[in-house]
Amino acid sequence: MNSVPIRVLLIEDDEDDVLIIRKFLMQSEFFQFEITWEPNPSRARILIEHGNFDVFLIDYLLGIENGLDLVRFAHEKNILKPSILLTGKGDLRVDIDASRFGAADYIIKSELNASMLERSIRYGLTQAKVIKELDEKEKKYSSLFERSVDPIFLATEDFKLLNVNKSFLDVFGYELQEGSLYIENLFAHKADYEFAIGALKDTEQIKDFEVELLTRLGVKKWFLFNCIFIPDQASDFCCYQGIMHDITLRKQAEKEMLETERLSLTGKMARTIAHEVRNPLTNLTLAIEHINDELPEGSEAIKVYTEIIERNALRIEELIGELLNSSKPKELNLQLVDVQQLVEETLELAIDRINFNNVVLHKSFAENLPRILLDKTKIKIALINIIINAIEAMTGERRELSLILQQQDNTVLLQVKDTGRGMSADELEKLFDPFFTAKPNGLGLGLTSTKNILKSHNAGILVESELNEGTVFTLQFILPG
Repeated sequence: MNSVPIRVLLIEDDEDDVLIIRKFLMQSEFFQFEITWEPNPSRARILIEHGNFDVFLIDYLLGIENGLDLVRFAHEKNILKPSILLTGKGDLRVDIDASRFGAADYIIKSELNASMLERSIRYGLTQAKVIKELDEKEKKYSSLFERSVDPIFLATEDFKLLNVNKSFLDVFGYELQEGSLYIENLFAHKADYEFAIGALKDTEQIKDFEVELLTRLGVKKWFLFNCIFIPDQASDFCCYQGIMHDITLRKQAEKEMLETERLSLTGKMARTIAHEVRNPLTNLTLAIEHINDELPEGSEAIKVYTEIIERNALRIEELIGELLNSSKPKELNLQLVDVQQLVEETLELAIDRINFNNVVLHKSFAENLPRILLDKTKIKIALINIIINAIEAMTGERRELSLILQQQDNTVLLQVKDTGRGMSADELEKLFDPFFTAKPNGLGLGLTSTKNILKSHNAGILVESELNEGTVFTLQFILPG
């Protein structure tokens, strides 16, 4: 016999039935029962919720009350103890309702005996133990699901999202109740989506796939995308489970490191070229001056050629100066600057070119933006380079230039959008490289200088572009502390 008694709450308003049930329980050879009798349904609810019982035996008819209400009460309170319903006669509807409301068993009193009652309690306790273990596991994994800092999702076989965790909602800004959301909606590029889905269908998993995904507002972020197919043979239901790790900051750091190395290499090359070219260039200039002094008067043909040599020597000197200026670290004259005023002053410098090219200007400036420590002159140079590039990129009928100034958390963002020809991925990769340009007569040093100026301010610059869709430059000025 089990030495630990099973605590039974008997909810029954018929004293004769109480005596019968007590007698049956006392006949058990293997279990001891500790019985608490309560005929009143209201007091029974208190005992169900706050008492310390292992099983509930509940009569179906309790005066004006219904035993099913007590079974449902225990279920709604998430009390994982078995409830066994006792009734005077068989009723299929009552049997079905008992199961639906969470009863462990349904027994007809006229058929009741000691072994049946003991077996029903034993099965109920076993079932309750299993349910409790499952509940604990569900809570454990639910906690892992909800507390994960990485976005997690569950999706159907056709890649419709079934469930997502809080991090997913925070990162992507979606709400599932907004409508049908599919994994495809997250991908920034269709080719990446097709590759991921192809891998999932072929191998039932995809691991550490670096991909750009879109938030609800269209912001692109880099993620390591992991997903696996999980079949459920029991219910013939299957789903995909995925987890995504945000690597946007890492990708930005890698890109900035590469650009820093390029600028450093450019600076070394510039200084080497300047040294190697300026010495013979100086000798050439001195020689031309000497020739001019020695030329007899009236030698017009020779004078024309010497002037050509002088002009080109001067142009070479200017190019060397521009190359050195674009690559060397900037010495800053920092002061607190009203960013909106700075943008307005920069636009004034470009207004003639804006009007001449029939560009429609749109401005959207947030109010009460904080002032920022900047070198006003140098930031103007950087910004004018971006604005002029945007104007020159717009050669079609639709020519719209938009400047958007706003604050996000501890960062002031300035976006410059154009409706120009856009750039390919290869052009974007080389955009800030020295001497890279799509202009027939351009030097390819303007954006290199712009990048250097912003870097000296610890400011970031992001560029998004698609062919025939235009380009967006985003300048990021981080506020102190």
